[in-house]
Amino acid sequence: MLNILDLLGTIGGSILGLPGILGTALGMMTRNWLVAAGLGGLIGVLSPLILGGSHSTHVPITMTEYAVSIIVGVIAGLVGCAIRHKGATV
Repeated sequence: MLNILDLLGTIGGSILGLPGILGTALGMMTRNWLVAAGLGGLIGVLSPLILGGSHSTHVPITMTEYAVSIIVGVIAGLVGCAIRHKGATV
């Protein structure tokens, strides 16, 4: 069971980590909202597998980590797409 500080640390790490930054960048590459959300979600799924738990020390990747990473990736992709849309109208 996570306490509130662990949850905030997981969310902050995802926002500043690969799902947040790469999700925003991939979202800025497209003008389609669904594609941006899908690419962000894909990065959210892959990032715990790539950067998550240690296989040599058998540290598991929790479902909370997956859920936070996917949600942050989808939101970051949508934010990137919104930046692209707003930048195109200026």
